[in-house]
Amino acid sequence: MESLPARGRVYVACAALAAALCLVPLRSAHPPWWAVALLAGLYAGGGRVAARGRLSGTFYPVLLAGAFLLPAPAAALVAVPGALLGPVGRRPRGPRRLWRASQLVLAVSAAAGVYGTLGEPDAVTASEFPRALAAAGAAVVAFCLVLTLLDGGILTLAERVPARRAWRGLFPRSLAPIAVHGLAGLMMAVLWHSPYGPVAALLVLLPMWVSWWVFAQYHREHAAHQATIRALVQAVDIKDGYTRGHSERVGHASMMIARELGLDDERVEVLRFAGILHDVGKLGVPTRLLRKDGPLTPEERRIIELHPEYGHEMVRGISFLGEARAAVLHHHERLDGSGYPYGLRGGQIPEPARVVAVADAFDAMTSTRSYSRARPVQVALRELQRCAGSQFDPRMVTALVRAVRRFGWHPAVTADEAGAPPSRPPVSSTPGAHR
Repeated sequence: MESLPARGRVYVACAALAAALCLVPLRSAHPPWWAVALLAGLYAGGGRVAARGRLSGTFYPVLLAGAFLLPAPAAALVAVPGALLGPVGRRPRGPRRLWRASQLVLAVSAAAGVYGTLGEPDAVTASEFPRALAAAGAAVVAFCLVLTLLDGGILTLAERVPARRAWRGLFPRSLAPIAVHGLAGLMMAVLWHSPYGPVAALLVLLPMWVSWWVFAQYHREHAAHQATIRALVQAVDIKDGYTRGHSERVGHASMMIARELGLDDERVEVLRFAGILHDVGKLGVPTRLLRKDGPLTPEERRIIELHPEYGHEMVRGISFLGEARAAVLHHHERLDGSGYPYGLRGGQIPEPARVVAVADAFDAMTSTRSYSRARPVQVALRELQRCAGSQFDPRMVTALVRAVRRFGWHPAVTADEAGAPPSRPPVSSTPGAHR
């Protein structure tokens, strides 16, 4: 929706018109306006908290509580002020706000309509809770279904995502978290009708606010980690133009290997970091050597071979990288002991370093640079298999081969155009012996 195409604008306009029609019956609904105002204020205020924590859907419990407590048009109105006045991170902001408001109005209207059809307005009491639970479950499914249908449509029309991918898995992924929010909303509604009134209902939000705040802190910390890594990689890319984009691709290939090995998500993420940062030590290598035309002298090669140690010094104080730091230091070691910087053999080489070594060599072979043309993917895989057992860990090579055959690989040109003639010879004929 960055630059909303005409069909996307028509889609948003149609959603806005449908949402307006949902609000028309407000004239005859005669809802308790104080309750509408209270819930709308809670949702609007919560939306700002969510935006600061970069969370989405955080205050769905308030919207779903409104669907269980109010007539459908009044419940839908609860979402409008927060959706229209809340912060928007990307342009165009006007259409985005209108889209968010329309989407929520339609979803809440559907949930309230289903609940009103299957349940009784007075059933939201402690004594009738089991009966209300079934109606509330159906309402949550309707709420989630409308959101995912609309989301898939906007992805197809505004973001140009292929239709076959736009809705794939969207509903199952959304249902579980929205079901939790729906349960919290139902508890709010039950307490709202209890002898303690709306004040008790608001207490349901307190533990959820605490958990959301904790999650927001984690999100900020994770974003700071990503920013740190991005800054380091950008610095390497600026210094060594021949490897621009190489780091990200090595990170992706490392992640593919890790997943094929069946590692848990936390280790997969660490190995992605390892691949992305494996060449960060090039910041300590003179630029003239990284960009030199022609073969390197033995002395120049010794200087460049210091980059794993430079990299380890740079990242060893970054605690969240964990075992990725060992991969930065040892990704040029070889199983037969002929690698550097320490000539480690076999199992002496940390597992993350063995993963990154294969990913690094694979991308080096399948990328075009000024001193070597890209090899076809299958040729590169065969070369890795040829060197498995001497240079590379056979397990890692097999994992990459399986992953590439299953998901494919589409490397981008890293420096020069694919048709550019080589201007300097490769520094070695063995895979992965690049700068």
